[in-house]
Amino acid sequence: MGVYLNSPSAYTFFKREAAKPYFVDKSRMLEQLFPLVSEGNHDICITRPRRFGKTVMANMIAAFFSSTCDSKELFDLLAISNHQEYKKHLNKYSVIHISFNEMPMDCTTYDQYINRIAGRLISDLKREYPMVSIVENEAVWDALTDVFVWDPSVSFIFILDEWDFIFHQKFITEKDKKRYLSFLNNLLKDKPYALMAYMTGILPIAKYSSGSELNMFLEYTMVTEGWFSDDFGFTEKEVDLIFERYKKRIDNPGITREDLKLWYDGYHTYDGERVYNPRSVVASLTNNNLGNYWTSAGPYDEIFYYIENNVTEVRDDIAFMVSGIPVSAEIKEYAATSMNLQTKDEIFSAMVVYGFLSYEDQKVSIPNKELMDKFADMLKKEPALGYVHRLAKESARMLQATLSGDTKAMVEILEYAHDTEVPLLSYNNESDLTAVVNLVYLSARDSYCIEREQKSGIGYVDFIFFPRKSGDDGIILELKIGQTPDDAIRQIKEKKYALQFRGKLGGHRRHTGKILAVGITYDKRSKKRECKIEVLS
Repeated sequence: MGVYLNSPSAYTFFKREAAKPYFVDKSRMLEQLFPLVSEGNHDICITRPRRFGKTVMANMIAAFFSSTCDSKELFDLLAISNHQEYKKHLNKYSVIHISFNEMPMDCTTYDQYINRIAGRLISDLKREYPMVSIVENEAVWDALTDVFVWDPSVSFIFILDEWDFIFHQKFITEKDKKRYLSFLNNLLKDKPYALMAYMTGILPIAKYSSGSELNMFLEYTMVTEGWFSDDFGFTEKEVDLIFERYKKRIDNPGITREDLKLWYDGYHTYDGERVYNPRSVVASLTNNNLGNYWTSAGPYDEIFYYIENNVTEVRDDIAFMVSGIPVSAEIKEYAATSMNLQTKDEIFSAMVVYGFLSYEDQKVSIPNKELMDKFADMLKKEPALGYVHRLAKESARMLQATLSGDTKAMVEILEYAHDTEVPLLSYNNESDLTAVVNLVYLSARDSYCIEREQKSGIGYVDFIFFPRKSGDDGIILELKIGQTPDDAIRQIKEKKYALQFRGKLGGHRRHTGKILAVGITYDKRSKKRECKIEVLS
């Protein structure tokens, strides 16, 4: 029993995880690993954004296969216990489980980092196999080969979590990255002692391993491979399941099932199934509070990092995405650690890899409200975004002007933000106008649930603002190009859009404020903007 070799840590962590109230049983994933272990000499890598359960699954795999602990009592309660090969594989193997996100104290060089890992594994091998002559400073792969030569029946399952962690450290050079890839290559490639290597990370191996360094790995991403696609993140059915537990556990539930979808949904599997951010869902239910649980983890987890070198090219697209309009992109699933981001596709690819954007049907979009809030914060804080920043800064004033009926101020704000050098603000079509309106009402998202193209009455309303507090005023907003504000107000009335407040809020929260009909129009020939507000109730 050692730090990495046959360590009890994974079993301890997974047992604690399984005892939590919102634990989701994904043990059937092991069924896909059984044939790989039986055949031997398999290497797979699972890449997913942060907070999608990679470490939990790595602990589960190590706890199941490791011969160090008796985990029968734990796994007998899980779905995998029904598989015909369950007992054949349970606790039958030597496991080397390394979490690459651990560093020595005050680590400032690659040598300090990798020597700690190698040194600990050598110590584990010497402790486990005292009869094998292992030299203190020999290469890890040489020591493992020595063990295999001593007893050819000895083989290991490698569980390597967060393989790419070191790529995100500021002190790591390009030369260090190549040395690290060489370390993994020497450790795993074509080694008789390696029964299976299961590796996780964020960055796709194919983009960071030049030549043949790690070409033995089969890679499984969220959107390009079907295998393991529903083992990371929560599916709709799984969220339904834990939401029922939540309602039974909490005396005064403050979260609805619709809230969870709005805040934390937005990703999808290779087969198109919707996927929720699991960490955020669990944190929300545990705290009985909707909130932003997307915590930052350094400069590579900050949205603006990816766009600061090419703001001009992406800012219009960001305006559209914040408006809920997907943007076409060619995603190649690489990130920013080994290259300078030069093109829009490179920037959006990096943001997809890290989970800030979702990718479907050759388009990228902001997945949910949790991430939308992150983008909103960026828009308000980054002057480099130009007109987008100015629009976002004006959004608090725009909401106040709307609620007070100050249409003159509303027009002034739209005119103030207009920059004739920016194609988006030429208002050539309703999508452009929609994007602008979304930005000038950005701050409204703090106190309203804003929905677009919502079925309401006998038609589809452009925007409907559902107040989060029952006494606040609701807003129905209709956009028109080449028509008058009266035309917009008339459509709101004729199509009975106000009925949506009754259907949306009835049974959940009672709307007691007024309902404001807002018409915003733009005439392309005169360049004139007009606004009108009418109280419906």
